[in-house]
Amino acid sequence: MTTDKPNPVGRKYVIMGVTGCGKSTIGSLLARQLGAQFLDGDDLHPAANIAKMSAGQPLNDADRAPWLDRIGQRLGAVDGAVIMACSALKQSYRDRIRDQAGCPVTFLLLQGSRAVIESRMALRAGHFMPTSLLDSQFATLEPFSAAESFVVVDIDQSAAAIVAALSAQIAQE
Repeated sequence: MTTDKPNPVGRKYVIMGVTGCGKSTIGSLLARQLGAQFLDGDDLHPAANIAKMSAGQPLNDADRAPWLDRIGQRLGAVDGAVIMACSALKQSYRDRIRDQAGCPVTFLLLQGSRAVIESRMALRAGHFMPTSLLDSQFATLEPFSAAESFVVVDIDQSAAAIVAALSAQIAQE
């Protein structure tokens, strides 16, 4: 029997990108499509990190380290397929997540222009990350290395089209 659903049994994914790119929205939709569990990395931030970002101050690597460790540990602890939303902007962050997970992790980058992301951020309410930190996010984003497992999708399309593109690329893994 064939199915149009990719089979990500046991796979670990981090849906990533700068603030406002749609990690939570697309991640939860993709998880539902794949039959995977969805976790939001924002829920693992310590209160001090949220307070700092809410005040318009970007996090530094020392702020992020315990958060990234928690993300990797949660990924590794989940039985079955899981999609974790996390910015994972630097290669060192992605390496840390993989190390803490103790298993292979594929990174799903939601890529978009500053204009597209800023317009989406203007529509969301109640999020702790202000638009003023968008420039620091773009400045921090590092390209993937050849050794990393990753998928890149342009977000200047509907949520359904983004999920379909991600599903199609995951099916080819």
